[in-house]
Amino acid sequence: MAQVISRWLLLVAVTAAATAAFAALDLPSPALFAGLLSGAALALLGRAPRAVPRPAVTLAQAVIGVVIGLLAQPSSLAALASDWLPVLLVGLGTLAASMLAGLLLGLRRGVSPLTGMLALTAGGASGLVAITRELGGDVRVVAVVQYLRVGLVTAAMPVVAVAVFDAARTDVTGPTAAAGAPWYVDVGVVVVCCGLGVPLARLLRVPAPGLLGPMAVALVLALTGATGGAVAPELLVELAYAVIGWHAGVGFTRESLRTVIGVLPAAVALIAAVIGLCAGLGLLLSRLTGTTALEGYLATTPGGVYAVLATAISAGVDVTFVVAVQVLRVIVMLLVAPALARLVAGRGRGRP
Repeated sequence: MAQVISRWLLLVAVTAAATAAFAALDLPSPALFAGLLSGAALALLGRAPRAVPRPAVTLAQAVIGVVIGLLAQPSSLAALASDWLPVLLVGLGTLAASMLAGLLLGLRRGVSPLTGMLALTAGGASGLVAITRELGGDVRVVAVVQYLRVGLVTAAMPVVAVAVFDAARTDVTGPTAAAGAPWYVDVGVVVVCCGLGVPLARLLRVPAPGLLGPMAVALVLALTGATGGAVAPELLVELAYAVIGWHAGVGFTRESLRTVIGVLPAAVALIAAVIGLCAGLGLLLSRLTGTTALEGYLATTPGGVYAVLATAISAGVDVTFVVAVQVLRVIVMLLVAPALARLVAGRGRGRP
């Protein structure tokens, strides 16, 4: 028992230090990345806990689901009302491009088509990592490749915006944030979404109920304006990210590490191809909706919604349109991906 406690304390301490370092570097989801790397490093050294308790993983998934659901706001989605059809079709096109790239990644030895698809599907990296294991994928490969995708997209975005679309930085600091709800309202909304969403999703036999149930409840509350401006408390969100990172990291072995390293060159090439295809779809979206080419590009960039927001604000483009398209894609992806994952997994099992 003492050894188990000491291993958990070591994991928490290393993760906290790594989170602070990654946050200082402005990396996306620093706690998840820190949890993943800390868990993997300690697992390879034989010093990590054996596994993360299942209830903790479910709770972490639920918190992330609430975060995603609360991103949808009536004012943002209303901006798409007149252009809903091209936005939906182009959004589905970006998902199809990334999923096809994932299936190509799944042709590599040691990577199943299901794992490849989940690893490269664009949007909602934390959500996909959170549900990979229960869908039957390799969470270690998915976690590393998903955050490689986010990193490459984030790094390429400002360069492409300036070099290709001639974006000029403005003095816009972004929309003034409305006064948030009190902390106890934030906590209450999370509790309600999790408390209702998980049992309801299990009752309805929804795939990945820990994530999708709370996300659906939060989505309904956000779109009806019933949240009162509440957001998931930052400390709770970071803790949830860390748990998801641990869930992936503590399962690392030397053999799985070799598999992940072997996948990286192909993953980088496919990510670059997806970025290019999505940029082309962004140009199509701009023509169909009358938005600028830069707005179309940012709206269809395959991942990094917060980096997209920052770039859009800095360039002085229509932030509401860009973020609404991004959020819509994430929501559609998380609703569609589990069903497609089951289909892909079923076909994989049916092979002779």
